[in-house]
Amino acid sequence: MRVAVAATKLPTHHHLLRRISTTSSCRVKRVMAATSNGGGGGGGEYMGIRERVSVEKEIKKSRFIAIAGPISDEQSAFSLLSQVKDPRATHNCWAYKVGDQFRSNDDGEPSGTAGKPILSSIVSSGIDRVMVVVIRYFGGIKLGTGGLVRAYGGVASECLRNAPTLLIKSKIRMGVEVPFDLIGVLHHQLQHFQVEDIKQDYETGKDDTAMVSFKVDLDRVEKLEEGIKANCSHNLVFFK
Repeated sequence: MRVAVAATKLPTHHHLLRRISTTSSCRVKRVMAATSNGGGGGGGEYMGIRERVSVEKEIKKSRFIAIAGPISDEQSAFSLLSQVKDPRATHNCWAYKVGDQFRSNDDGEPSGTAGKPILSSIVSSGIDRVMVVVIRYFGGIKLGTGGLVRAYGGVASECLRNAPTLLIKSKIRMGVEVPFDLIGVLHHQLQHFQVEDIKQDYETGKDDTAMVSFKVDLDRVEKLEEGIKANCSHNLVFFK
């Protein structure tokens, strides 16, 4: 989605967000955020979001701000929540999904009217490793159960539709014990398969043997093992 950028001054607690103007009463704000490596719930890749993005809407005089951000686990989810929630708001409702793990919270709204609709929006989007926080400033008009579900679910869905996505390959850490004289050959194979975070441990308790560990794309593990065995030794044992 391409939008015209128009910078405006924001409230203090959202000083990291850059406002982007869109049509109607909806306003989108984005801020760059690091996307972590690591997989979603199964498979070798998942759809994630590239950066933090926010949508603001007014519904029957209540102001709703939905903020979506990439996360890697529960700890990073709560870190994101602490960064974006506004203690002055009436409600800070949220949901997140990391693979098969998910949680949601209504933060004082009637049970099932906020957190669950936000979570449903995440699931429907097909995006993983993401958290959505919806902040509400009550405007004096009650929305009712159905109205709350539509409001929270709708603004969360719109926020995720505006989020720039990218396909992220899952990575796993694995290791192999290798004789000292084969370390050079091993490193050549590791470079060929573009592995990351290579570490070497010479305290293996075995003479002239080192443990080399690294991170590799999940969908390349089998070919990597075949390549290493073919060029180093068929007797090498891999640890995952």
